Amino acid sequence: MSKRKATSSTSKLQPTTTKRGHWSAGLLKSMEDPESKVEEDDQIIVIKDKYPKAQFHYLVLPKENILSIWKVKEDHQDLLTHMHNVACDLVKNQANHEFIIGYHAMPSMQRLHLHVISTDFNSPCMKTKYHWNSFTTPFFLQSSDMCRQLREEGEIKKVSPQKVEEYLNAKLKCHKCSTQPKNMPELKRHLLTHINK
Repeated sequence: MSKRKATSSTSKLQPTTTKRGHWSAGLLKSMEDPESKVEEDDQIIVIKDKYPKAQFHYLVLPKENILSIWKVKEDHQDLLTHMHNVACDLVKNQANHEFIIGYHAMPSMQRLHLHVISTDFNSPCMKTKYHWNSFTTPFFLQSSDMCRQLREEGEIKKVSPQKVEEYLNAKLKCHKCSTQPKNMPELKRHLLTHINK
């Protein structure tokens, strides 16, 4: 497996289309914050999500300036696989928790970022139906599937805007059972029943 050339210069961390001060560029600031960093190597930086949607919520980001999952090209296979492997290693020491690893179909933040999140979803930052459905419907693109698609097909198939809207507007449903809560407060109360088992 060939190693991709990486650089630690901050110029590589700059977005190409949006001003650095824009809220969507917030991940770039977090990548440079020692308090946020969990680990780092020559290709990636792992940070704690500033607004975690579960007890454990990490982001794996490349040092290479890739805007989103939809800007990944065929020659990024090694990088995407490395990000996936780093994510898997990250959760090995968390044996008492289940995790999902993947990308959002329509990311709101600049810089490609891989979510590594525990499935308790127990966090005050998990507030809206959008938050919930972004992790518990096919809007959440499994990392292993993205790696396979890129390896086998040379590209990642884009999710249509119609599907994105359908996933985000789906009715609330528990990810562990068939319960369909009426609203987020009811869902969050219900989630505690799974956590306390």
